[in-house]
Amino acid sequence: MGKLVLMLMMFCSLQSPGQQVAEVKVRGKVLDNTTQQPLEYAGVTLRALTDNKMLKTTVTDKKGEFSLAIKPGQYHLKIEFISYKPILLENKQIKEDTNLGSILLQEDVKLLKSVDVIGEKSTVELNLDKKVFNVGKDLISKGGSANDILNNVPSVNVDANGGVSLRGNGSVRVLINGKPSMLTANNGLEQIPASNIEKVEVITNPSARYEAQGGGGIINIILKKNTIGGLNGSVQAGLGDPVNYHGNLNLSYKTEKFNVFSNVGGRSRDFHAAEKRFQTSVKNGITNTLHQQNRQRRNDDTYNIYVGGDYYINPKNTLTGSFYHSTLFNRDTTNFGYLYGNGGNNLDSAVTRFENYREPQKYNQLELNYVKTFDNKDQKWTTNLQYDFWNDDENQDIMQTKNFPLPKLISRLISRNIESSDDIYIQSDFVTAFSKDSRFEAGIRTDLRAIRSDYWAKADEVLLSKYNNKLKYDENLYSAYMQYGNKIKKFSYLLGLRAEWSQIGISDRAGTFDQEKNYLNLFPTVHLTYKLPESAEFQLSYSRRINRPQFWQLNPFSGLSDIRNLTVGNPDLDPTYTNSFELSMIKRLGKLNVNPSIYYKHTTNYFQYVIEQTPEGYFVSTPVNLDFEDRYGFELSSSYNPLGWWRLSWDLNYYKYKQQGAYDGKDYSAEDQTWFTRIGSKMKFSKNLSIESSFNYIGKKKDIQSVNKAQYRADIALSKDLFKDKMSFTLGIINVFDSMVDKRVTNTDSYRLESESRRFGRLVSGTIVYRFNRKKDDKDRLPDE
Repeated sequence: MGKLVLMLMMFCSLQSPGQQVAEVKVRGKVLDNTTQQPLEYAGVTLRALTDNKMLKTTVTDKKGEFSLAIKPGQYHLKIEFISYKPILLENKQIKEDTNLGSILLQEDVKLLKSVDVIGEKSTVELNLDKKVFNVGKDLISKGGSANDILNNVPSVNVDANGGVSLRGNGSVRVLINGKPSMLTANNGLEQIPASNIEKVEVITNPSARYEAQGGGGIINIILKKNTIGGLNGSVQAGLGDPVNYHGNLNLSYKTEKFNVFSNVGGRSRDFHAAEKRFQTSVKNGITNTLHQQNRQRRNDDTYNIYVGGDYYINPKNTLTGSFYHSTLFNRDTTNFGYLYGNGGNNLDSAVTRFENYREPQKYNQLELNYVKTFDNKDQKWTTNLQYDFWNDDENQDIMQTKNFPLPKLISRLISRNIESSDDIYIQSDFVTAFSKDSRFEAGIRTDLRAIRSDYWAKADEVLLSKYNNKLKYDENLYSAYMQYGNKIKKFSYLLGLRAEWSQIGISDRAGTFDQEKNYLNLFPTVHLTYKLPESAEFQLSYSRRINRPQFWQLNPFSGLSDIRNLTVGNPDLDPTYTNSFELSMIKRLGKLNVNPSIYYKHTTNYFQYVIEQTPEGYFVSTPVNLDFEDRYGFELSSSYNPLGWWRLSWDLNYYKYKQQGAYDGKDYSAEDQTWFTRIGSKMKFSKNLSIESSFNYIGKKKDIQSVNKAQYRADIALSKDLFKDKMSFTLGIINVFDSMVDKRVTNTDSYRLESESRRFGRLVSGTIVYRFNRKKDDKDRLPDE
């Protein structure tokens, strides 16, 4: 409790002291002179009349609006935005609340020798309810995939297997354009090129409008669409070391009645991964050892196409259709080496295992969207229909040979697993306002998913009955929600309630299990906001969340690459439930923006993987339900402009947690604290030369059985614009010091297991982008939110 009070005091210390003299407000709206579009993050500076000293500064919001609380008097007011001519309002007499109306900025067509970045849209936007990562401003991830983008987003991490976590919590829901997608499963985010992504939203405590899935929060990846008139587009190509050849063509054509957009791309990428394991086991008083070393070369060839169009039926009705297709050819070769030692730590035997893995994977998505607006601009009705169909074909060919004491071919194992999924998603939402500050929203939704997995395995041409089966998984979700918000002076609230009916069924052809679970849940949400003077806001929020087990967590069939270290699913896994509380604040102090938060999550039926040793000395990892996890922590996101050409960002997350439960007659528990941080820097030396760098650190962490050692990563990128912004060249280095190594130790009474895995080493890439009929900073139209 003392720590909570201390954190609250830290919050309060960020508020500026109250003014004894009555203040007045000066407001305005900054627009582009030609397009009349609002300019977000335009800089507004208040200066003294006598010595021109800067007194206060702020930036415009998404609507281009700003507000400053000042003492009555006479001032200079300067408005500026990157690549626009600044405006100086001199000798402005302000005696009472004043609205300056629309302030129009004209673009400066001259190439300036130096440019302020104060007015430039930042890579990360801090808001109370979410953080927005603008991909177009991110230099480091160019030429990469969605996974590379996410690994550069504050508070988000992607592990070697494609698992996404938020604030260190793996129970996070990843959406594409605000909707579920099978691309978020089975490391499918590797198939989405970074060039297709406009921005990433991180929502730690979602409202009732969002599905309740994801105890850790929601990450929403938004793909690009076009808003510029006429024919325009861009061509992107690049190469890297290790092999990373990629190309992308973006074409769009917009008229008064139609808007057609397309994105076609391809990529060939190599990864060189390595893993070391050292195992010590005690059996019948004898200590045995196993030294294991794995080396993998992974090659992924990806081809994707995204086409669609908007049809403007009339000013109040718009119909949008799109098709997304992605094909991935995954070709891996892995060498496994095993050195067994006896009780005297002498070499007893040596075994090698060579795997040839092939997996073609195809994903398709059809989407139809209808938007209707009304005379009341705050009223809107949207309906979405989406159909996904996806399949992959996993093939393993494994040769195992004994090298010592005598060379001998032990066995040949082949396996095949054909997986497919059909998903239908339907949602309809209605939003209206009963008054100027009120907002009512309601909607219904249906998610239907059918996954089939048909697998078999043969050892020396003999079919293994244990691995000859077909898995059926059906998930039907029906939900409805409503929420109401209003504002009373400086206080605003948003109250919501969501109901979800779940029908989950999993069975197999062999009849070894047949699980069906039906449950109805209510998920209330509360968001309370209080606005203070000087651009400061507090928000207290609460939501109840669910985390249903995913297909791969239920699937008891596992790949047989390394039979000594298997991961299998649990068909009887139950969903987890989380009560999430968060208190956050956003405060602007001149050139410094800070967004501190404290949070607490209580999760029941908590998922955790349990490692068990088989009689042969092998290891099997299985997800199980434990009793609970309690997690509370502090997060700080901040950005600072020490100089006009230099922007810094710092993100810090510290949390403590306790996990407890029993499984298979054994009690498990863990209690620990950890932290991670990210420091970013962007320097803009001229209008067309930028350097961006970041440093990420993840602290040591333990769970109910294992300890993960600390790790860090440094990245750097340089970008140069050429030919009057028609072309850009970016050179990036990810993992500069080759330091991304995952070290893990598991220690029990009967064995000790140490592992060290490296997903990739240092990555160097160069990317060239050429634009025609569009400018570097032209925005893309985003899906309706």
